[in-house]
Amino acid sequence: MRHHFGCRKLKKYNFYNMFVRKKKNRSGSTSIVIVNKVSGRVNYIKTIGISSDEQEIEQLFRLGQEYINNLGGQKDIFVNYDQQLNEEYLTNHFISNIENVLLNGTQLILNRVYKRIGFDKIDDQILKHLAVARLSHPMSKAATVDYLKSHFEEDVNLSKIYKYLDKLHNTQQDNIQKISIEHTRKILGGKIGLLFYDVTTLYFETEQSDGLRENGFSKDGKHSQPQIVLGLLVSKDGYPLSYSIFNGSQYEGRTMIPIVEDFVHRFNLEDFVVVADSGLMNKSNISLLESGGYKYIIGARIKNEGHEVKQWILSLEKHDGEFNERQKDNIRLIIGYSENRAKKDSYNREKGIKRLQKTYKSGNITKKNINKKGYNKFLDISDNVKVCINLEKIEEDKKWDGLKGYITNTSLPAKEVYEQYKGLWVIERAYRITKGTIEMRPMFHFNPRRIEAHVCICFVAYKMYKELERVLKISGIDLSVDKVLTIAKTITTIKIKLPLQNKTISQTLILTKQHKLIEKMFSEDYWLNILEF
Repeated sequence: MRHHFGCRKLKKYNFYNMFVRKKKNRSGSTSIVIVNKVSGRVNYIKTIGISSDEQEIEQLFRLGQEYINNLGGQKDIFVNYDQQLNEEYLTNHFISNIENVLLNGTQLILNRVYKRIGFDKIDDQILKHLAVARLSHPMSKAATVDYLKSHFEEDVNLSKIYKYLDKLHNTQQDNIQKISIEHTRKILGGKIGLLFYDVTTLYFETEQSDGLRENGFSKDGKHSQPQIVLGLLVSKDGYPLSYSIFNGSQYEGRTMIPIVEDFVHRFNLEDFVVVADSGLMNKSNISLLESGGYKYIIGARIKNEGHEVKQWILSLEKHDGEFNERQKDNIRLIIGYSENRAKKDSYNREKGIKRLQKTYKSGNITKKNINKKGYNKFLDISDNVKVCINLEKIEEDKKWDGLKGYITNTSLPAKEVYEQYKGLWVIERAYRITKGTIEMRPMFHFNPRRIEAHVCICFVAYKMYKELERVLKISGIDLSVDKVLTIAKTITTIKIKLPLQNKTISQTLILTKQHKLIEKMFSEDYWLNILEF
């Protein structure tokens, strides 16, 4: 490339009529010159340079434009036309070198969350892919393979996933729970404190039972389908700690002690309180908790108490937020009253009675209508076919509105016992999320090992959900986890090939107002600056 610095005198030319021209030479090279056009006559002013290389020619052309701008001139229509062609060329060149477009916004966030918890210490990429996919777009394992490939560019073979599920239940489950517990301990300042326990049922889209999948009382209303019983142990604020699977016909009251004892012994837990619902309250459980030296708070079935205790409960004056207690078999029975609870009890009863009146308005009942659910307790059944609503039972039930009982062997004040028990909502929420967002059920596996592996993956996904929820809170992003994941699903990453440098670069695109709400979550600094605990 040759540059020319000489030029004709400029004073007789109008700078506003100057433009850059590409002039072809006989030798095959191209000269880049500055010319001036007056009254249809083109006058040569200056040669910027000469070259045969297209890139150098374009560079000389830009130098000519800068020369005119510096002198106060302007580009004419021909210059603008050349620029438009150049712009179009560059745009097409850019598009033609895009190698892939990935809808991987959720993966970029959830991979970070997975690492923050410590699950990356497990050298297991398939576990990470399945857990991330479970939160991003829960579906069958076959569909998950396609999803991983098309959205995240992760190529995982379906047969490899099934083989993996067959061994996951007895290889990684302990490590997963240990990591989850250690992370939860740090979150809570080094102490677990409260252990909330409850059970749910997970049904299968089949009618076959096999020893693990059995018919039983379904919390999903799927009484005709086999199920398993899942026991879950969570900490304060709902962080998952441990879980166990039982056959579908298992009475839920017999599930609590085995999982609590196993958890306590495996992780050397001390100074904690077990909190559980009244459905798990029976003499056997209380005796086992006592013999194990465990502190506990359990909901009391006050309507099932003996005559003397029930008379005492109903004789209490009802003042909102007040508590009364008495010793019962060497433990404390605490009774609380809430006006809000009383209104709720009354509303639910009236709603149930209306449903009964509608269902049994004919006065007849079939065998399939008879069950112990809802408000059938208000029905009197005679001759197995005739029914009527018993008004005396309704009036008796009204006496208990607003009353709630708690059994405990702690020395905590009554109001604090109530507050601790109220924390059980976190485990109810855990089941709503795992059954809803993560879609733990219905299950389509039939092999016990794959069933356990599926639950294990859902456990990891729920732990990630809770950690992301915590991260959003401490970093000041006022959005729910579900909202963040919904937005992230529309965020793409493009992979662009640079032919001359023989490499590929990636760029995550933040385009919309919704994307801007979570833009900082795609920055390295965001994750580095968040306080760990």
